[in-house]
Amino acid sequence: MFKNSFKTALLAIVLLLACFSVTAQQVQEPTGGDPDWAKPYQPFQIVGNLYYVGTYDLACYLITTPKGHILINTGLASSASQLKANVEALGFKFADIKILLTTQAHFDHLGAMATIKKMTGAQMMIDDKDAAVMADGGRSDYAFGNGKMTFAPVKADRLLHNNDVIELGGMQVTMLHHPGHTKGSCSFLFNVKDKAKNYRVLIANMPSIVTDKKFSEVKAYPSIAKDYAYTLNSLKKLTFDIWLSSHASQFNLHSKHKPGDAYNPSAFIDRKGYGQTLAELQEAYNKKLRQR
Repeated sequence: MFKNSFKTALLAIVLLLACFSVTAQQVQEPTGGDPDWAKPYQPFQIVGNLYYVGTYDLACYLITTPKGHILINTGLASSASQLKANVEALGFKFADIKILLTTQAHFDHLGAMATIKKMTGAQMMIDDKDAAVMADGGRSDYAFGNGKMTFAPVKADRLLHNNDVIELGGMQVTMLHHPGHTKGSCSFLFNVKDKAKNYRVLIANMPSIVTDKKFSEVKAYPSIAKDYAYTLNSLKKLTFDIWLSSHASQFNLHSKHKPGDAYNPSAFIDRKGYGQTLAELQEAYNKKLRQR
């Protein structure tokens, strides 16, 4: 009897340790990717109350208001301290961040979200279609849900839907549902102003294709082809003055701004570049469709 009880207890301990090991692996920083992603980058004012606080390629944005701030994206899990330093280098308090947003539920854009949510106590708001993936740390992602591209889980405080408005301190940020890259990828559209003029700003989640499978083979996401088509069409119709994106490389940040450059919002007025990027993504989509 004692022997059986001992075996039962030992088995329970082994299973507990195994579960702990798996959990630890699931929130470990994924390896691979572009080494430029997490390189430090000097934060700067883009336009009005909008600032770039991300790393060299993983774009993170701070929208400041008298009632607190909005942070869009966090980069990798290892970037939390760097984002904090960037925000404070601009003269703002990290603890004043009240709302957290993301353009997509992938480890390279919300890897540090759980840590930053704990540090600031901010409300996490996400597109409804990405909420489940964020809550399970990426394990149910249709393309990367293999345990290699996971992150610390985060529970949403508010679920967002197409054209929902996030309000804080006089700012109104409209979320645009732009699925495909993830089921709940989204863009943000809002107005800012400086002493000279008003600007319409678009933070676009560009619909790059992340699956190597044919669309018809992606059983976990049966509407993937339809969603990509919708997003490409929606993005082409948007009106704005300045456009940015989830990756600095997508909107050619480093050719438009060098560390130490003077304030220059006009550097980011680039409808031609936006159109070229969408044309390339449309061609990639068309090529993928031909694989069906």
